Amino acid sequence: MSTAAPADALPQSGDGQPALLDRLRAQPRLPLIIGGAALVAAAAAFMLWSRGPEYKVLYTNVSDRDGGAIIASLQQMNVPYKFADGGGAILIAGDKVAETRLKLAAQGLPKAGGVGFELMDNQKFGTSQFAEQVNYQRGLEGELARSIESIGAIESARVHLALPKPSLFVREQKKPSASVVLALARGRSIDEGQVSAIVHMVSSSVPDLDAKSVTVVDQRGNLLSSARGADRGLDVSQLKYAQEIEQGYIRRIEAILQPIVGANNVRAQVAADIDFSVVEHTDEKYKPNQDPAQAAIRSQQSSESSQHGGGQPGGVPGALSNQPPVNPVAPITGPRAPNAPRTPPAPGTPGAPGAPGTATASTASTAPTGPSSSRKDTTTNYELDRTIRHVQQAAGGVKRLSVAVVVNNRDAVDAAGKTASRALTPAELEQIRNLAKEAMGFSQERGDSLNVVNSAFARDTDNAPAPEVPFWRDRENLDLARTAGQYLLYALLALFAWFAVLRPLMRKHLAPPPAPAAAEAPAVVAAAAPDENTPSAEESLREREANRRKADMEYAHQTADKDPKVVAALIQHWMNNDE
Repeated sequence: MSTAAPADALPQSGDGQPALLDRLRAQPRLPLIIGGAALVAAAAAFMLWSRGPEYKVLYTNVSDRDGGAIIASLQQMNVPYKFADGGGAILIAGDKVAETRLKLAAQGLPKAGGVGFELMDNQKFGTSQFAEQVNYQRGLEGELARSIESIGAIESARVHLALPKPSLFVREQKKPSASVVLALARGRSIDEGQVSAIVHMVSSSVPDLDAKSVTVVDQRGNLLSSARGADRGLDVSQLKYAQEIEQGYIRRIEAILQPIVGANNVRAQVAADIDFSVVEHTDEKYKPNQDPAQAAIRSQQSSESSQHGGGQPGGVPGALSNQPPVNPVAPITGPRAPNAPRTPPAPGTPGAPGAPGTATASTASTAPTGPSSSRKDTTTNYELDRTIRHVQQAAGGVKRLSVAVVVNNRDAVDAAGKTASRALTPAELEQIRNLAKEAMGFSQERGDSLNVVNSAFARDTDNAPAPEVPFWRDRENLDLARTAGQYLLYALLALFAWFAVLRPLMRKHLAPPPAPAAAEAPAVVAAAAPDENTPSAEESLREREANRRKADMEYAHQTADKDPKVVAALIQHWMNNDE
């Protein structure tokens, strides 16, 4: 342990305890560490204070009742909140949005504007039929409104159903109707396809509800359910189909012509007349009668009748008329008399007794005499040569196409090496016309028309290069400069705090005490006195070190004589440091 202490290590207080200044002098780096940490903490606090928490949307467009309940719940949960411009949304810290929504949902917030079929869960005993019907209608309206609100562009919806009372008489039955009021989100809109989907959803949810009886209105009172093709009997799908047909023909024509004239040198437009009528046609044709020998017999019926015997009595009453007539003798060629006996057939002829294929009776019979008559009827039905054709023509057929094609002039290089625009030759136009006809499926019977025109295209000013903006006006450079200026401001504030506050304080409190005049006098005299033999640098250093030690010893003796307690405290401090 040294017997002398340097002048800058001596405490300046006489209370017997090491002061804070003594501690700081014993560890010179501690103030620098404390100052740097304070500076970093101040910069971080300033940046956090300037940025603040990032607020995100908790709920938007809530009713006044739900908004008050949500604010009360947020205050109970100690969640800071604020309102967006205009009070249209409630904002909270971004990292607490999901947790807060779950907690509010457990409390039933926000409450939906309408009610659904949960009304039917708490039916009271003795409820009238009218009350049940009203609750059912309210529940159906609420469920439809919830389904419509699930569409992204719709903020809220209300559904009104007019359900007539059912009747047993057909003439007195009335069809139901519906009205839908939509509140669209801010800056959003819906197209005709979405409106048509809403109409069909409502009509499909209510029995006997026609889609034409559903009216859709937005919050501004605009009628949305009257589509463009409603007056003509066309729906949105048919109009979209017609547009797809036209765009398909345009792509085909431009795709076949672009390799010849260039990608940006041809434009085509197509107007398609589409037939959306559904046609069903049934034909039934009968051909003239065919040859009976070749015709197919469907049915045949024959009937034959004969009568043998005398005639009915007649003549003049009396004895003469009642006498039998005399058997006359008829010639061979003449007709047989009515009462003449039949002559048996010759042997060997068909029908003669004993002839083959003829059945003969075993008993003799007397040939009938008297008049006889016979009748034979034959009815033959032939199959009819009939043709039935049922044709159903689907909707969407193309009735007529009108095509217009514009082709740009070609760029040609003249003899001077300059690029000039020239018109197409008739042969080139005819080639383009033929290609366009093949691409569109040109039909003369259908009445298609095609018009090809060659003209110079105007320059497109929209695609022209924009004028160069100076770098000091470029938005990206301005944003970058603004960000750099912000961080530069933080750096300047930190430097100001260091040089203007922290550094002067450290210099003031850590400055060494001034050396005594007795210690400075010998050094000054020694430096002023000339010496014939100038010592070397090492000797001068040793001499200055000896003088400094001598001055320190003298200062220590003086201090011990004046205040022994300070010396005792210093020795105790050294002992504590050694331990």
